[in-house]
Amino acid sequence: MYKKLGLIGLAASISLVGCSEKSDSKAREETTMQDEHQHKEEHSGTEKVPADLQKAKHPHFKVGSEAIIISDHMEGMKGAQATVEGAYNTVAYVVSYKPTTGGKTVKNHKWVIQEEIKNAENETTEKGDKVILKANHMKGMKGAEATIVSAKETTVYMVSYTSKTSGEVLKNHKWVTEDELEEIK
Repeated sequence: MYKKLGLIGLAASISLVGCSEKSDSKAREETTMQDEHQHKEEHSGTEKVPADLQKAKHPHFKVGSEAIIISDHMEGMKGAQATVEGAYNTVAYVVSYKPTTGGKTVKNHKWVIQEEIKNAENETTEKGDKVILKANHMKGMKGAEATIVSAKETTVYMVSYTSKTSGEVLKNHKWVTEDELEEIK
């Protein structure tokens, strides 16, 4: 009988350790989500674009048209109706960077464009390259060292929209790509 109780106690201990590990993992995941949420809430938009940025001659979504945003880089963005404020041909990058204001590394930020990378000129950077950001979309972004996660040549759009969660009007959000917009039906 004592052996049975000992085995039951051992099984309960193992079960509790497993639950604790799952709880720790879930807590880390929630902290990461909170960090991303906080990062997303710091967005600031301006109609200024880099002087050397090329306007798209025949964009799929024309300036002044409306579209539905199907991406979710910002809370309340997915499903929002947007007005296209600008359309430009460039290389768009996903980057990870450490904000100049401190805090945790922002991972997989979409999008920074070729013209927002210091000394990039016309040379496309590659996955893993270290760069300095000129972009100022988020607090702590300008001047930050970033690592290129991926790159694609595309049309990027500057859009204004009303957040689906807060009701706040976000003007001149930089950037969404063509595949992150959908025609209004």
